[in-house]
Amino acid sequence: MARIENFNQERQNRNNRYFSEEFKRQKIKELEKNMVTVAEICKEYEVSRTSVSRWIYKYSMKAKKGEKQVVERKSDTRKISELKDRIKELEQIVGQKQLKIDFQEKMIEIAEEMYQIQIKKKLNSKQSSGSGVTGTSTRSK
Repeated sequence: MARIENFNQERQNRNNRYFSEEFKRQKIKELEKNMVTVAEICKEYEVSRTSVSRWIYKYSMKAKKGEKQVVERKSDTRKISELKDRIKELEQIVGQKQLKIDFQEKMIEIAEEMYQIQIKKKLNSKQSSGSGVTGTSTRSK
């Protein structure tokens, strides 16, 4: 019987609050603009999730059109933003590396023309027999 007594006591201590229609409309507009979440409204105004759901059903233009609203958590939004920033950073690094590669290839090309030697191996040149010894080697053994 202690439970029933506690329930009755809690019920007596509970204050019934009434929110104006304008207040409810304003909160639903804020929800639709992703300024607040349902959980934040529930916590801040001590309203049940069911009540907020009723407000959405009654006052939301999106709900009347049959649209569903996807609400991302702030942590997801922050994570996506951080990943986009990381992608930009990596794209810059790749661009810088490509410039360096292009510069080095041009320098090799200029050196080959200036000194009349082959510095980099040509792809269309004849492959070696696989012995590991080339005929143009000038190293002493």
